[in-house]
Amino acid sequence: MANSLTVLDVEVLKALGNEKRLAVLEWLADPRAHFPPQRDGDLVEDGVCSVFIAGKLGVSAPTASEHLRLLTAAGLLRATRIRQWTFYRRDEERIAAVKRMLAEEW
Repeated sequence: MANSLTVLDVEVLKALGNEKRLAVLEWLADPRAHFPPQRDGDLVEDGVCSVFIAGKLGVSAPTASEHLRLLTAAGLLRATRIRQWTFYRRDEERIAAVKRMLAEEW
């Protein structure tokens, strides 16, 4: 019988349970292929500005912020502030751990 899910596991499943959030994770795996150059911050080292993510998702800034908040709370993204902007990049170690967890649980 599988172990019971932890609160963090539930947060991960919640974060992965939306097509837009899955798209963000996919885009951020190769940000240079999916986003234009930024004036501030390197797309790979610092992450992608939330404004660009909102635009690509086709949603308002508050809606994008909620998607990004859920992904960050689950540990799948890391946020970095540069000036007045927040930039997001994938946490590859956490994503690898989640993949292992999912393979073991299901």
